[in-house]
Amino acid sequence: EAQGLLEARIAKLENDVANARILDHEDMDTSTVHLLTKVTIKNTANGMEMTYAIVAETEADLSAKKISVTSPIGKGLLGKAVGDIANIEVPNGIIHFEIIKITTF
Repeated sequence: EAQGLLEARIAKLENDVANARILDHEDMDTSTVHLLTKVTIKNTANGMEMTYAIVAETEADLSAKKISVTSPIGKGLLGKAVGDIANIEVPNGIIHFEIIKITTF
């Protein structure tokens, strides 16, 4: 059974590599938040600013300030532009973030 799980994992990784593409940072659109952008947000309730990279689920690491595109915050930021307010539902309620800056990751 363990071997079957490992083989499935290998097949998934091989598929990921086969579908990977090289991106040129010069050509990346930073007008809105999307995968592989770095976004600075401000919590409108307390004024605290934070900067996160939006990454694939497999690369997410909150301690390295990398949040998954599929996380509640990642989903809430997608498609937003500088000056927009993202209203993000989290377990404790709704947090309002203003988009301050968007750059390439």
